[in-house]
Amino acid sequence: MPSGVPFGGARPPAASGAVRPGGCNARNDTRQVSRGLRGKRRSGSSKAVFSLDTLRWCLAFGPVAIYLMSLGAVNLLRRPVVVSGTREAAAMGLALSGLFIVGPLSLFFPVPASIRFGPAVWAFLITLYALSVILVVLLMRPRVVIYNISANQLRPVLTDVAMRLDRDARWAGESLALPSLGVQLYVESSPLMRNVVLGSVGRNQNHEGWQRLEAALRAGLASLEVPRNRSGLVLLAAGALMAVLLASAVAHDPAAVAQSLSEMLRLQ
Repeated sequence: MPSGVPFGGARPPAASGAVRPGGCNARNDTRQVSRGLRGKRRSGSSKAVFSLDTLRWCLAFGPVAIYLMSLGAVNLLRRPVVVSGTREAAAMGLALSGLFIVGPLSLFFPVPASIRFGPAVWAFLITLYALSVILVVLLMRPRVVIYNISANQLRPVLTDVAMRLDRDARWAGESLALPSLGVQLYVESSPLMRNVVLGSVGRNQNHEGWQRLEAALRAGLASLEVPRNRSGLVLLAAGALMAVLLASAVAHDPAAVAQSLSEMLRLQ
């Protein structure tokens, strides 16, 4: 009988502390691989969330940045700028369009319609928003906004224009009535922004008369020179800063943002 082998041929059991060759190394390798996979998944998911958040920030505040820069540029001019209330409301609607897309539109997004129509559902939703803005603009009372001028500077020009359009024009405090044109308005000023709003008084207004008043005011204020509005610098700087931050966020990973846009439009 060979030495070291007990009677009956049974071998002695291995010690409890004995380590099988390669056993712990294999388990350690498996743990490291699983940890690495979990780390990659976490980094990938955080990267996707970051790109999606960047896309939403750009959609929400990109139009706002453009609006602020445009408004700041208008306020920095050395002459008054006459804008109808319709155009101002339409510009505000465009500025808020991105917030509508990432807000109510994303919250109440029609998933069954997107499955059936694909990316075309976005065209339907944006058209619905545009029609809503148009409806609001059409239901608004007529008004005129004059940038870069105070109420004291505007009043003599407005009086001269009103007397040329209607000999029966008369002031009553801050209100002006032009009976022949069918226009009744009040003057509301914003000293901080140095802007003046001519709003309508009552619902019985002649839109053609308002258009004539707007054109006459634009012609009467064309030769008037005013100092630059410092508030325009604030608006321009705020819009530019917002645009730079959004552009830098997109430049950080443009491929991921493009991928997020593709997923948002259901192109994949």
